[in-house]
Amino acid sequence: MAGRLDGPRIEPRGRAASALVVLLHGYGANGDDLIALAHGWQPLLQDVAFVAPNAPEMIPGGFGALQWFPLTLRDPTEYWRGVQAAQPALDRFLDGELVRYRLPPERLALVGFSQGTMMALHVGLRRAAAPAAIVGYSGLLAGPEHLGGTSARPPIMLIHGEVDDLIPADILHIAREQLAHAGLLVEWHIRERLGHGIDDAGQRMGAHFIAGALRGRQRA
Repeated sequence: MAGRLDGPRIEPRGRAASALVVLLHGYGANGDDLIALAHGWQPLLQDVAFVAPNAPEMIPGGFGALQWFPLTLRDPTEYWRGVQAAQPALDRFLDGELVRYRLPPERLALVGFSQGTMMALHVGLRRAAAPAAIVGYSGLLAGPEHLGGTSARPPIMLIHGEVDDLIPADILHIAREQLAHAGLLVEWHIRERLGHGIDDAGQRMGAHFIAGALRGRQRA
């Protein structure tokens, strides 16, 4: 995997950051694709820093499109190998961002879309200190059979479009059952008539979920 990650960021307005939200984009996109969420979330998360790192790999022939890991076979084995390979670079980035903002690890929230949700769940559940929250849009859980080796227990919200034709909504139900079986708290929502995307209601749900989780972990 490539070395240091970076991407667009939005700083709190006129104050030091009390928390960090990291937005992980999907396959074929880049950090600009998700940083827009921060603009809508700032009124509720006023003292939060947002950063949307660009995935480290170019998609061959993708004209600037990025990926956290290749998707050629699109099967469970590939997903598991992929998240494992991409984890070290993302962990280093998260550690560096927490140092940058002088924040403890429990003031971190991870948000993913599609392939970014795979990364948010995989990395977030394996951090030495659990993040405050994980929000996953239109994604899936890679390697559910390996959940027994995880120690972090953050609250999780999963949101999926009812008519997603890329990652079917049934995947959400499989993931929430697997996560719940592992003892994780999962809130979930199916958005009616929504495809592979994030609607306004889903954005609001994610923002309120993160705000509530951060209030439950007030900085000392």
